[in-house]
Amino acid sequence: MLLAFHKPFGVVSQFTPDGSKHRTLADFGFPKGVYPIGRLDAESEGLLLLSDEPALNSRLLLPSHAHEREYWAQVERVPSAEALRQLAAGLVIGGRRTLPCEAWLLDPQPRISPRDPPIRFRKNVPDTWIALELIEGKNHQVRRMTAAIGHPTLRLLRVRIGRLKLGACAPGHWTLLDEAGRRMVFA
Repeated sequence: MLLAFHKPFGVVSQFTPDGSKHRTLADFGFPKGVYPIGRLDAESEGLLLLSDEPALNSRLLLPSHAHEREYWAQVERVPSAEALRQLAAGLVIGGRRTLPCEAWLLDPQPRISPRDPPIRFRKNVPDTWIALELIEGKNHQVRRMTAAIGHPTLRLLRVRIGRLKLGACAPGHWTLLDEAGRRMVFA
């Protein structure tokens, strides 16, 4: 069984409470026996897959399998073409170089429902949405990458894993993927 979930802000990618103020996956009525494939931190939103098949975890997440994950990051200011090239080439973060990726400005800018609570607003500092396509996913990697080029992430949304897109699924809702959906992820 494979499920696609639109994880909202303020939810941890686990079923058991961790002692924080955050909600857990237990609040969303998933079938028994499923667990998250990969993670999104509590402050990140978007596509999270859940399954009852342990082998899917390595099949989807190991960089050697090269399943792309696309993130949209709302960042402070507008990154230059050079800053986007730095992201794409890979950066040294915490003594380790990130793998090369794709990075671009989203044009047109996406219309995304406001978050609750809203992101911080600074009257004199513009923000913009950029996209990053990665085949790896280290802890807080996108946030660390955008901070390293001087454009801190204000909001982060995973919109795609493989060819499976988040689509119109509302935050807090999930759907069971049929064989066609599974093929979209593993193609």
